[in-house]
Amino acid sequence: MMNDIRKNKLLYLMLAPVILFFSLFHYIPMYGAIIAFKDFSPRLGIIGSPWAGFEHFKVFFEGIYFWRTLKNTILISLYDLVFGFPAPIILALLLNEVKKTIFKRSIQTITYMPHFVSLVVVCGMIKEFTVSGGLINDFIAFLGGERLSLLLESQFFRTIYVSSGVWQHIGWGTIIYLAALAGIDTEQYEAAKIDGAGRWKQMRHVTLPGIMPTIVILLILEMGRMLSVGTEKVILLYNPTIYETADVISSYVYRVGLQEFNYSFSSAVGLFNSAINFTLVVGSNWLSRKLNDTSLW
Repeated sequence: MMNDIRKNKLLYLMLAPVILFFSLFHYIPMYGAIIAFKDFSPRLGIIGSPWAGFEHFKVFFEGIYFWRTLKNTILISLYDLVFGFPAPIILALLLNEVKKTIFKRSIQTITYMPHFVSLVVVCGMIKEFTVSGGLINDFIAFLGGERLSLLLESQFFRTIYVSSGVWQHIGWGTIIYLAALAGIDTEQYEAAKIDGAGRWKQMRHVTLPGIMPTIVILLILEMGRMLSVGTEKVILLYNPTIYETADVISSYVYRVGLQEFNYSFSSAVGLFNSAINFTLVVGSNWLSRKLNDTSLW
């Protein structure tokens, strides 16, 4: 180990800030997770607060909001997985077929740009577009439909959340897939052409298998975020009238923990969420390794 460090001093020096960041903001704070098992009081501190065992977990599981928040979190995550995950793959495959460099780079730039827009600005745009006098309602009215404040109607929240996420991140997500596509050996395409394969068959039998390891790895990582629906975006968009479909575990933790100062209860809910995510990523990694020998570890 020490010999390796001496040989690659610059590499380890570059790695030091990353290790420091994760240590300070991810691993050391894990110690505070024990307040989920205590009746935490800021006056007494973490050590001095009395133990509560699994009482906070029991209250959450038996509470009236458990099934609502769990259902909303799972549904939004599934919709995002079904529609959001394939979107950058499809865009990357389409861009890979474009031969005109100027057109290809223009599309890439246009689709990348929303990713760099602040989430607060994006949510402000969504609110402006979805009010009864907004752009979306102008289009609905043009088609003969009725004007509605879409963010006040619970049945539209998931569609708005997922579709706006696809719009914002589809271009950024293509970067990894385009890099993977660039690494495919061109001789495979030439061999496919000799065998009489058209562009569709080349994509099916050369392109997709070539980027499949990348797809699998990113899918495993995505599974680890299944129940971590974006807290900030939900809080910026939702309101009490649409809690029925918009209230997720992370927003519930925010309300209970920061607005009601119930730190132990919110920590218990957050720990439950993290445990499920950990189980999903380990399970999907094991399944992937069994099926196609591709895994994170």
